[in-house]
Amino acid sequence: MHALGKACCRLLAGIALAGPAALLPRPTIAEEIAGEASLTASQRAALIAYRAARAQFERQHRAYWNRIAAKRDARRAKRMLGLEYTSDDYVADYPPRYSGPELPADVAKILAPVTPAPAVQPLPTVADWLAQAKAQFAFVPSATTELEFKRRYAREALGVGLSKDQIVRIYALETGGQGSYDTQAGINPVTRQGRPISSALGYAQLLQSNSASELVKHGDGFVKRLLAMAAAPGTQRDEAEMLRAKAAILRRMLRAARSVPDDWNHYVRFAATPAGLAIHALNLDADVGPWLQVQKLRGLIDAALKAGYPPLSGAQIELLNQAGPRTGLEMMLPVAQNAPTSNFFSESGYYRNSIVRDKTAAELLKALSDRMEVNVKKPGAVEFARVFDELARK
Repeated sequence: MHALGKACCRLLAGIALAGPAALLPRPTIAEEIAGEASLTASQRAALIAYRAARAQFERQHRAYWNRIAAKRDARRAKRMLGLEYTSDDYVADYPPRYSGPELPADVAKILAPVTPAPAVQPLPTVADWLAQAKAQFAFVPSATTELEFKRRYAREALGVGLSKDQIVRIYALETGGQGSYDTQAGINPVTRQGRPISSALGYAQLLQSNSASELVKHGDGFVKRLLAMAAAPGTQRDEAEMLRAKAAILRRMLRAARSVPDDWNHYVRFAATPAGLAIHALNLDADVGPWLQVQKLRGLIDAALKAGYPPLSGAQIELLNQAGPRTGLEMMLPVAQNAPTSNFFSESGYYRNSIVRDKTAAELLKALSDRMEVNVKKPGAVEFARVFDELARK
C-alpha cells in the first residue's frame, strides 16, 4: 500500500475533496455561456446556489490547508532550533467537508462540454519495468518460486536483525496478506485484475524512487555479495557466470542512479526516466529483490534507533513507511498523538489514502495494526510465517 506514502504513496485528490461535480470536464467560457442560456429559471437558481456554496467551501478549505502549512513551517523552524513541540504547534480540527447543495444532474448535463476529457497517462506496470530493464541494461531478473522468494527474504531479514513479526505484519498490510513478489499496488494478487494506482512493488511495496535511492545506499554491497556468491566453493560454472554478469549490470545501474544528486526530489524525477524504470525491476530479482526491500525496512528502524526510540513494531515501521521516517517518528511523539493526520500528510496524500483520513496520529497507528491483525491470517502471510518458523528450527 508507499504506499498508503506511498505509500502512501501515493491519486484523485481533487475529486475526493470536490465532490461529484468535480468529475465533470470543465467547460470553456463559450460553452458555459451557451449552456446557461438554455437553463430554466429554477435551474439557474439552483446553479447560483450551488456556486455560492462551493465558493464558500473552497475558501474554508484553502484557509484550512494554509493553516496546516503555516504550522508545519513553524514546527520545522522549532526542529532546527532544537525546541520541543507543544499541542499549539498542530491544527486541532479536521479538514472542512462540503455540506451544501449539489449541482442537479440535469443542470450538470446541460453545462457539460462537448469536447472529450484529456487522456490520462497510464502508470508504469511490471511489464514496463521489465521492458526497460532489458532495453537499458540487458537485465532480465532471475525468477524463482514464491516460496523460495519468501525464504530468501526471511533469511535476509533475520540477518539484519528484523523479526518474523515485523516482516510478516508489514507484508500483511502492504500486500493484503496474499501478495506475490511481483504484486503492484492496485492489482489484485490473486485474480491479477485491477489497475495500477502507484509504482509500489513487492512485499514492502517500494516505489520507483525508493528503488533508486536504496540502490545508491547499498549498491556497492550488493555487487560485492554477488561476486562473493559467484566465487563461493561449489557454485556451478553457469551460475557463477550469471552472478558476475548481474554484478556488472548492477554497477551500470548504480552509475546511472548516482548521476543525480542524492536528494529525494531528484530521485523522484530520475525514477520516471527509462533508467529509473529499469532499476525498479531489481525488486523482481530472486537475489537482489529481497536485499533491496529488507534494507529499506532496516533503514526505517535505524532512523528510529538514532532518534532514541526502542525497537519498532510492524505497525510503527509501517507508519514510518507511510509518512516518511522523520514525520512518522514525529507522529509517535506524545504531544502529536491526538493531532489530526492532516498535520502530517500533504493535501493530496491525505485525500487519496482512505486509511489516513479523519483520524488522529494515534488512531492511524491503531488502524494499521488492526488491518495487519486481519491480514496475517490470510494464506500468503501464513505461509510467510511458516517460512520463518522453518528457518528458526534449522
